[in-house]
Amino acid sequence: MEPIPINPRQSRDSLKEASISPPPQRTGSSSSIHKSGHAMSHRQSFAENLRGLPSSPRSQRHPSLTQSAIQDLVNNPPAPRPQNPRFAGRDWRDIAIGELVTGEEVTWVETGTSVEDATMALVRNTSSNVVLVRENVTSTKPVATFDYNDLNAYVLAVVGLAHPPEHLVALYDDLAKKAQSRTSIPLRDIQPICMKESLITLQGDQHLAKAVEVFGSGIHHICVTNHANDVVGILSQLKLIEFFWREGVNFPAIDDLYPRLIRDLGIGSQQIIAINSDSPLAEALKLMNEEGLTSVAVVDNGFNVVGNISTKDVKLLTNATSLPLLESSCLHFISVILSEQGVEKGKDSFPVFHVNPYSTLAHTVAKLVATRSHRMWVVESASPSSSAPATPLLAPTVVLPNSPPVPQSSLAGNQFSSPPSASLPGSHLSGRLIGVVTLTDILNLFAKTTGLNPTDPSEQRARRRRSSSSSVRPSIDSSREHKHSPVTYYHT
Repeated sequence: MEPIPINPRQSRDSLKEASISPPPQRTGSSSSIHKSGHAMSHRQSFAENLRGLPSSPRSQRHPSLTQSAIQDLVNNPPAPRPQNPRFAGRDWRDIAIGELVTGEEVTWVETGTSVEDATMALVRNTSSNVVLVRENVTSTKPVATFDYNDLNAYVLAVVGLAHPPEHLVALYDDLAKKAQSRTSIPLRDIQPICMKESLITLQGDQHLAKAVEVFGSGIHHICVTNHANDVVGILSQLKLIEFFWREGVNFPAIDDLYPRLIRDLGIGSQQIIAINSDSPLAEALKLMNEEGLTSVAVVDNGFNVVGNISTKDVKLLTNATSLPLLESSCLHFISVILSEQGVEKGKDSFPVFHVNPYSTLAHTVAKLVATRSHRMWVVESASPSSSAPATPLLAPTVVLPNSPPVPQSSLAGNQFSSPPSASLPGSHLSGRLIGVVTLTDILNLFAKTTGLNPTDPSEQRARRRRSSSSSVRPSIDSSREHKHSPVTYYHT
């Protein structure tokens, strides 16, 4: 399968004209022809095999457990693994960071590496989902990182869907022209469009308390070095959460938190951002890029969570034949994601990305670890229909463009989405979106519970939004002109 650079010959206008239901079958297009004019023999791109997929990822799926059995799993999640003698009797705050990492997490690319090659390196590195960027092959010091958020920003740039500030318009035009002509684009050329997160480096003999404090402040990755300042590993938020889940039995201060309810712990972000399932996929990608998010909830007209789209899923769009998916619905793309997971794992699966206020912390962490996700959406019981939403347990507030927040209960259910329709099949398995709990929230809780002082995570979130070259205002303001507008909630 031929990877990026994406051929943006299908501009925004031509994308709107493209047939997307179902996507076109492979023809002798430029994406499958050698420069000599002969057809390449290769595996079909995934997007070419979407004909006949169900419109809803749940329309052909039925729960294999009874409702009572599902509730029993909710109330009694799997227990952490048995006690590991390696960490028995130790204070987790005194464990060395280097004990949790290996060189397997480290993948290097250079500033001159092409975006295509960097993307392939990123896809191969499943342990940390990030690659380190250095000046040349002899350097041992990273100057930047490349992750799926950066890939998402690049895809939006070369297909003309980003909203660059005036001083970067020329750069975006140049990137699009190079991609169209299939000119190799080095990573150094796309640095201005990438979202910048503070690049934190800690030595391997420093204590884990420092890492938890850093992660609780909103940082996603830490480079771990030896005394010669050579990078020997990468510690991520998810890897640390997995460690605390496996070894929590050794650490009473952590283990005592697991049986408590999310509601009682008071954790979770006040800001909820979701997108309607009928909205074009391009809107979800722009929303994540503009807000500095790694994933976004997909909801139906009753605001029930029907799925999750993350920047990691952008890897399915790195072939020119996949471009029509940008104008397909978010729900259709969820079907694509699920089918691709079936191809990779050899089985049909429907990852569950939601919990409720009465879920325990243990249940929430177990789901985060199982799905390898950065966030869990908090839901109440499902709305009976999109026209009569249930009374929320925690009253969310909807923010309209250029207007103050107003309680959602006072607004028509179809004011922020496509015209009313019945709730999607299977939506009763999730529920109405009312909040979100992230890895940062949980690690911030762990830090504060043990006397540490992480900084306010909102500072890093603001940094990621400021570093995005797009402005969120155009996408929000345009919601009044686009019937499939993003839905933005703020939970107070």
